[in-house]
Formats: sequence, C-alpha cells, structure tokens
Amino acid sequence: MMKVVKKMRKFLIKIGRVIYRFFEAIFKFIDKIIIMPITRLVYNISKATSGSNVSFNKLLNRPHFLIVLSLIFAVICFLLIDNKVISLVDTEAEIIKNVPVNVIYNEEAFVVENIPETVDITIAGRKSDIYLAKQLGEFEVELNLSKYTEAGTYKVYFTYSKSIDSVDYILDPSYLNVEINDKVSEVKSVDYELINIDKLNSKLSVSNVSLDSSEVVVKGSEEAINSISTIKALVSLTYTKEEIREHKEYEGKDKYTEEGTYEITNIPLVAYDSNGEIIKNVEIVPGSLTGTIVLSSYKNTVPLQVTTTGNLVNGKAIAAITINNSASLSVDIYGEEADIKDITSVPVVINVDGAGSNAVENYTVVIRKPKGVRDISLKNATIKVTFGDEEQKTVEVSDITNKNLADGYSAVIVSGAHPQVQVKGVKSNIDAINASNIRAYVDLAGLGEGVHDIKVKVDNNNPLVSYEVTNTIQVKITKN
Repeated sequence: MMKVVKKMRKFLIKIGRVIYRFFEAIFKFIDKIIIMPITRLVYNISKATSGSNVSFNKLLNRPHFLIVLSLIFAVICFLLIDNKVISLVDTEAEIIKNVPVNVIYNEEAFVVENIPETVDITIAGRKSDIYLAKQLGEFEVELNLSKYTEAGTYKVYFTYSKSIDSVDYILDPSYLNVEINDKVSEVKSVDYELINIDKLNSKLSVSNVSLDSSEVVVKGSEEAINSISTIKALVSLTYTKEEIREHKEYEGKDKYTEEGTYEITNIPLVAYDSNGEIIKNVEIVPGSLTGTIVLSSYKNTVPLQVTTTGNLVNGKAIAAITINNSASLSVDIYGEEADIKDITSVPVVINVDGAGSNAVENYTVVIRKPKGVRDISLKNATIKVTFGDEEQKTVEVSDITNKNLADGYSAVIVSGAHPQVQVKGVKSNIDAINASNIRAYVDLAGLGEGVHDIKVKVDNNNPLVSYEVTNTIQVKITKN
C-alpha cells in the first residue's frame, strides 16, 4: 500500500512540475512580448515627463499599476484583432462551383423559365475561416417563388445559408429575371425510336415494337407545348447505364442474343421540336412506358457476282473464274426483311488491268455488305482467274428494249432494228452465246419528240465475255 502511495505522490509531483513549467513559460512569454515592451514605453514616457508630472511618475513606479496597464493594452489588442480592425492574416477568396439551386414554387399551377440548375459561390475571409466554412456541410442556395401567384416576369434574388458569419458569401449570379407561366396540359400521341441499333446482334432484326400506351399527357407552358413536333419512346437495344449500374455483369454484353419476344420497362420519353431538338421544359406524364419487342432473324441466300475493272493485255480473255475453288458460291445475308428481300446477288470487284500474260492469277478480296445488309456469312474470298486466247464472233440481235423513256411518251424503232453485236472471249465461252443471251437496249434519257439516232448498248453481268456494238438505230419518240 505504501509503495502505491509513494508512486502516486511521485506522479503528482511530476504533473505539478509540468503544470508549473507550462504557466511559467506562459508568464515569461507574456512578460517578454507584452509587459517588458510596455514597461519600457511607460518608463521612457515617465523619464521624458519627470520634471513636470511627479505624481504620474510615482504612479508608474508601482508594479501593480504596470501589470494592470499591460493587461489593458493586451485586451485592447485582442479586441481589435478579433473584430478585424487589425488583421494579422491576409484575406483570401475561393470559388465554390456548381452549387445546386433549390427552386420553390407551385409546380401544379406554374412553369418557370430561365433558371440555372447551379450557381457559383465566392467565399472570402481568413484562410482558417474559409476552411471551416467548407467543412461545415453542403452549401445550399434557394430561389423562393412561392409568393408569386400570377404569371409574369419577376426579379428574384437567391437566398443561401451562411455557415460562418465571419466569411463573406457572393453568388454568381445573385439574382434572376424569372419568367413564370401558367401550366397547361395536352394529350399527345407517342411513337417509338430504336436507339443503339448498330450494337444489336448483327443477325437479329426488330420485327415489331408495341408500347403499353399510345398517348401521354404533356404539361408545360402553352408556348413549349405548341413547339412539340413529336414524342418518342426511346427503345434501347443495349443495356442502359442504369441497368449496368444495378447489374455489373451486364457490362460489355449484348442485351439481346436470340430471336424472341422480350418485355421492356422504363422506356424514357422525349419531346422533340420540328428541328429535332429536345424540348426540356415540359413534363411528360407518365415519365416512362413499358412494352414488348419482337426480334427475328431474316436471311436471304444469294450468289456472289464477280465483276472486273481494267483492260487485259491484247489478245487475251478470261476463260474461267472460281471463288474459293468453286465455280459458283452463295452467301447468307442478314438484315431487315424489307431491306434484303430484293437483293439478288452480292457484287465482288477485281481489277484485272494488265493481266493475261500469266495463265492464272489469284485475288484476295473483302466481301462488302450491300446497303441494308447487317451481316454476311462470308467476309473474305479468294478468286482464281484463268486466262486464254481471245476470239470473237458476230451475233445479230432483234430484241431491243428501251430505258429511261419519259412518262407520257412512246418509242418505236424506225431504222436499224437488227444491229450486229461483236462477242469477244475464249472460244468455249463465246460459243455458248446466242441472240437470246444478249440483252440489248437503247437509253432514251432526256430525249423528247422526234427521230433520234441512238447507239445500241448491251447489259452484261458475265465477266467471261465482252460485247461491242458499232451500229446505231433510229428511234421515233411521240407524245401519247
């Protein structure tokens, strides 16, 4: 027990010494910084006035008076600094950007215009006060319009809460000319718009979209409602940001991968003006729709059609063409049914300019998708071209059609109805050509009434032969 008491006594003595030294240090600091300078000042004043004011000198010689006088000066300095009459710290400023604005008004009866979503606040004061102001929670800015009960334009000042009184708050802007309009409502029809369709699985197509409602109520100012051209339900064919935020596993994955009917929810609605710009200052009720989307896979199987550009060396012709070692090759094309149903072939172009010296040439080509095709079963192909000696023969044709004749006119051949067509190619290929294989025509684009001399042309989608017509025929065009 005695040991515990002794240890406690020693501990208290140590604490006492620490406290003593602390106050002693404070006293020495005050004595050095405040009392001694003031004492010297008073002593100098006393010395200067010793001959004329003996009673004042006696008063100054009293130690207690000097201490009290020093304390009075210290208190005066403290008050001056605390009330910023004397500033020991430079004033600083800092801008708080994008502070949200809380607008208070009768949302059922009015629509407000020209109100920014955020404002900037400049806070100025001592650095320590600015730091404290930033730590004391979020800044709040309010625009209170509740007292305005009629439509019109009003000058309204922002209000805000000051977390620190010693800091100056400056808003930018500090006030607004707010336009308040009566809120009206109108029923509008809704159509849908597919977005991110380029990210849909390339073998799928949207065959149908149905919404749970074809009409919505739009609320806003009369001017804003009158400016609405269309209201679209935006049907996304990929996962939205909100869906990915709720389900991380959706990120980077296709939303739809197979044919079928899918339920869709939370379809956002957007109002557009006649220029296709989004109208933001209207309220659409309901704010979103639900519906279904039907996905199908439309496929059309068509052949690859090889065409050539350029001129072979003299005396040579193309004897045979194979694609991937096949005389003919077909591919599957995918897309919207209306876009692909009329496509009869997929063109592939090779440049044979200057070829023919070698018996065989190989070409690697990229198969490009025709317009409206979303996917194609073959992306590349190897084309083998075999060359041989060119021969020719003459074929007389009598079946000549016309193209591009203007509406309300008719045309008849009055002279040269049987032109001669020169067919060129290797012997085995030109032997298979007769008059029935040749599609001859005349182009009547831009021609009016009268008799016209026109050169005969031949449609040719066969790269193994070429045609040349030197004859012209006379065509008479009359108005019906």
